[in-house]
Amino acid sequence: MYAGEKLLIANRGEIAVRILRTAKEIGLATLTIYTPSDALAPHAILADEAVALPLASGQSEFRAYCDSMVILSICKNHSVTLLHPGYGFLSESEEFARMVIDNGITWLGPSPDVIKTMGIKHQARLIAEKAGIPIVPGSRGLVMDKEEAIVIAHQLEFPVILKATAGGGGMGLVVCHDEQELAQAFSHTSQYAKALFQNSGLFIEHYFPVAHHIEVQIFGDGRGDVVHMGERECSIQRRHQKIIEESPKLRTALINDAMKLGQLIQYGSAGTVEFIVDDVSTKHYFLEMNTRVEHPVTEAIYDIDIIQMMIDFGLAQNKSELFPLQQQRFLSNAQHVVEARIYSKNPHDSFKPCSGVLQHVDLRYSNLVPAWLRVDHWISTGTVLTQHFDPLLCKLIVTGSSRTEALDRMTKVLASVQIQGPPNNLDYLSQIISSVEFQKGKTTTDFLRNFTYIPHAFTVLSPGLETTVQDLPGRLMGLGVPVSGPMDPLAFRLANVLAGNSQEVEALESVIIAGMDLALHFHVKAIIAVTGKEVIVEVNGIAHNMWTAIEVPQNAILRLRDKKDASPGFRNYLAIGGGFPQIPKYLGSKATSIQFGGYQGRQLMMCDHIAIKSTNTSALALPRRLPQDMIPIYPKQWQIYVLNGPHNDQEFVTSAEKIFSITWTVSGTSNRQGIRLEGSEKIPWTRANGGDGGSHPSNILDNGYALGTVNINGDTPVILTNEGPDMGGYVCLCTVVMGNLWMLGQLSTGDTIKFVPTTWDDARKIRNIWEDWINNVESSLSSHCVPKMLTAFTPEHNAGDSAILVECGPMHLDLAMRAYIHSFELEVMKKGSTGIERFSPCIRSTMCHFNPKQISQKDLLSILIEATHALPNSVTDLNFGGRHFTFPVVLNDHWCHDAILQYMKTTRKKAIYLPSNVDYLAQNNGLASAQIALQKIVQSDHLVLGVGFYLACPFTVPIDPRCRLVGQKMNPSRTYTPRGAVGLAGLVSAIYPVESPGGYQLYGRTLPSWQTWGRGSHFSMDRPWLLQPFDQIHFEVVKEEEYTKLEQSFDAGQYSFKMENCTFSMKEYAAFIKSVEAETILFRNKQAEAVLQQEQKEKVLLEEWIGEKRKDSAHSELNEIISDGLVSLTAPLSAMIWKVLVNPGAIIQHEDEILFILEAMKTQIPVKAGKQHVGHVIRALGKGIHEGGQVNLGDVLLFLE
Repeated sequence: MYAGEKLLIANRGEIAVRILRTAKEIGLATLTIYTPSDALAPHAILADEAVALPLASGQSEFRAYCDSMVILSICKNHSVTLLHPGYGFLSESEEFARMVIDNGITWLGPSPDVIKTMGIKHQARLIAEKAGIPIVPGSRGLVMDKEEAIVIAHQLEFPVILKATAGGGGMGLVVCHDEQELAQAFSHTSQYAKALFQNSGLFIEHYFPVAHHIEVQIFGDGRGDVVHMGERECSIQRRHQKIIEESPKLRTALINDAMKLGQLIQYGSAGTVEFIVDDVSTKHYFLEMNTRVEHPVTEAIYDIDIIQMMIDFGLAQNKSELFPLQQQRFLSNAQHVVEARIYSKNPHDSFKPCSGVLQHVDLRYSNLVPAWLRVDHWISTGTVLTQHFDPLLCKLIVTGSSRTEALDRMTKVLASVQIQGPPNNLDYLSQIISSVEFQKGKTTTDFLRNFTYIPHAFTVLSPGLETTVQDLPGRLMGLGVPVSGPMDPLAFRLANVLAGNSQEVEALESVIIAGMDLALHFHVKAIIAVTGKEVIVEVNGIAHNMWTAIEVPQNAILRLRDKKDASPGFRNYLAIGGGFPQIPKYLGSKATSIQFGGYQGRQLMMCDHIAIKSTNTSALALPRRLPQDMIPIYPKQWQIYVLNGPHNDQEFVTSAEKIFSITWTVSGTSNRQGIRLEGSEKIPWTRANGGDGGSHPSNILDNGYALGTVNINGDTPVILTNEGPDMGGYVCLCTVVMGNLWMLGQLSTGDTIKFVPTTWDDARKIRNIWEDWINNVESSLSSHCVPKMLTAFTPEHNAGDSAILVECGPMHLDLAMRAYIHSFELEVMKKGSTGIERFSPCIRSTMCHFNPKQISQKDLLSILIEATHALPNSVTDLNFGGRHFTFPVVLNDHWCHDAILQYMKTTRKKAIYLPSNVDYLAQNNGLASAQIALQKIVQSDHLVLGVGFYLACPFTVPIDPRCRLVGQKMNPSRTYTPRGAVGLAGLVSAIYPVESPGGYQLYGRTLPSWQTWGRGSHFSMDRPWLLQPFDQIHFEVVKEEEYTKLEQSFDAGQYSFKMENCTFSMKEYAAFIKSVEAETILFRNKQAEAVLQQEQKEKVLLEEWIGEKRKDSAHSELNEIISDGLVSLTAPLSAMIWKVLVNPGAIIQHEDEILFILEAMKTQIPVKAGKQHVGHVIRALGKGIHEGGQVNLGDVLLFLE
């Protein structure tokens, strides 16, 4: 029946997916259309074909779905025979329906004449009246001006409703209670109708404040035969838009009127006749007729598919065949159906549409979809909601044998369904359904006017700086997935203890600086606690103590603001009783990380609306505080205990004691990835370069990183923290002990650090002292006792007290050593020893991460040594299973070129690797051209040596040694790298999983091996990475145009990598290496000469750049200028000046005027004028203040008269 037919669905979202479902079931070929933001939407993916709608310059995406000429062109070009308009967009356009039919395409809907007649609502009233149907008292036609409107309104009696004659979807309707409201509304409503519907006509009806909105579903054969399919109760409306529907008892008179209207106009296809029933008189009146397709309730009552009926009717009509209708089929109505519509709207904020990412979606009931539940939707975990379209997410339809059972089921479904991301109306609907009035059936149109909704949430009024959701222990899976969690776990845990939570529950981490308060509006009562740096804590303007539990009343504002002359420290923690139940876990944690976790994978922003748990505040005995003499003190001069190693020996540095003798200063460029340190002395390197690891002596071939490791990046020490990498190619001289990791969260710019070496046993004692004290505080507060004082402790070649680095062989790339490491890991894991958490394997080393609470370092060392004894003497006979993947790659692409240009503009203009990384790779390897360099890279398959660093980034090397190019890392690193970029440093290549900073030399772009939401045949939500050690990659060169299409398919989860199982044989590899040994030696000798030349050139260019930086870093001597009677505005923190928005001579106009935008911790920070500076004249900028320059905390930004 459907062979040779093709259906175009001129819509999107839920209805497009609903139509697709029917088409798939009956075997009808489909084609959908989409705009850029819908490219990954289900309707674009599930259809047999999908065509992108072109966007004219300045055209909105919404309007693109309304471009009738473009849609008709697509129909012609793709042999479309049927078109379903869905609802909204062009569904009620008589002109479009006529164009479709005139072009020989079957229109699935009522005829153009009917659409025209019933679409103009003041005309539809006259037709209904002609059919003998009562209409709402109102104007006989259009009302021309407000004066006429006022006269008619007095005749009808107020209240009245002003209606756009071409309106729909609840838009273009305004209720007016008196003459003044009507006069004010007339002009605006007319203009709104003109803009929205291209028709400014208005008419007036009497408004029934307490009424029922009833719809009757009909279906006609276009020849006068019409059947009804019962009623729908649609009185629960917000701004005249239905949010709940029910199936009430049949009302004979009302249904007969709907049938009469359908018969009179010879209605064809599905349609809805709408009535208003006055709750006082019980009289019903015709409202309008809709040709839109919104009828899940009716389908559920009668177990029918109205979409299929529309398709079959259209085909029958096209063939001039009769379409038989049987009323008997729709007379039995033994069940009750309720539908709830879920919108991405904030019910508390005037139902404002909310865009963002759906971080978790589960539309099942108790992990099932029972027969009595139907879900019409278009969403899934990872769906991005934009501002372009209607915010409808899904429709939940439940069936019961009675209204009581149906409502009971709906209550349970609303509680079970999870749509976590931007605010939605799930909780709002739950409160409606469970309300006494609704349960009694008092569902009139005024219901929501009298319904009070109180969200269990707070709204962000001011977000502070870098405020994120964190939890403990974070993510401990390795593979480059950051641990995340609080930077200061001590203050974090104590905040939770004070708020009555368990220590690991999610809470907020924030930085409070002058002009950047953290202010939250609590809509319900809550218990909170604030710890960390000394700040002012206010509830409704009343000051409260830190380190104590505080009861925040309903509708109160909590504010954390900077305190002048406060004691040192940097971060604050705000725990709220019960945490944030609507923030989902990602990979086992709610902690905010790189583009995922937390709320929307980012810092909190103004107007964010965060759900909190409903808390019984009386259950927590107050006061609940930490005694003053137990509050941690944060100094400006820190002593931090470290374990020495793994690289602090004479192989790398001439003096192992040097790092401990230097007083380090915390740099303003520090963030959650690492604490960058500055010192007056340089690291005394033993080596001239890093050999196979790179050209700088800080480079090594590979190394796993422990949390708190002091990583030497070039000549700059960086303490790797919560968002830092877990492996890389830099020397690590020492590691902060676990018991001191909390200190890293309170280090502020300008603080000084002395590293103090200690032993593993003493590190364990430090950790145990803090653990025991926190647990004592928790138990003491719970039993209303005074906690014990913290026990003082002064302590007497590791990778920290929770990791051991195992290295094999010299610092060279040797796949035999990689095979040995892999076998070693397998041998250790075979034993199943408790306390070993994971390995982080690299090329010639692996880091064993362990839980020191479960296993001691000594016992673990015994296990590791025992494993080495169990390994064979040679790896020659070993084979390693893996998978062989084909990756499409664009070589020397424009995306990487743009990243390098950005680097040259913002970071460094001259370097040996600029302006082209690819040209540099050719020169650095003694090759004649960039093209030859690129050919070498792709002519050999690559072996995956390790997976980690950031988000399971794969590190690979060409299997053929003649193709192993070498390059240094960029110094300093880039701040931006495109996702999927392929780069090289040392001998190793990497595929960047996401947009990120980076230092590898870029030579191409491929598909990433990371899929955040687990979409695609090789990914899942609990395993969003693709590759593992000993997988192999073949690069297949493609053009940029093809890559763009493949990337879109990958993002939609539709791309499937070419993959086959393979085995890496060490014996075959050794034979191959021997066969090309002479060529390899020749290539390496030439390569070594070229590397030496390029290193010398780079040394000169680097010194030039450093000299230029020194010139730019000068700051003013301020005392003389300030004494001249000028007022100064100073930097609230150390940062880069991103934008200067004022000039000397300007007058400050208002307190919120933004004068500068600073950038620190990857965040743009506006510097506002402040109330005290309004009216002042800007005399001059501070010395050295310019865009791109650096400022430290307290530096003068400008002077004011």
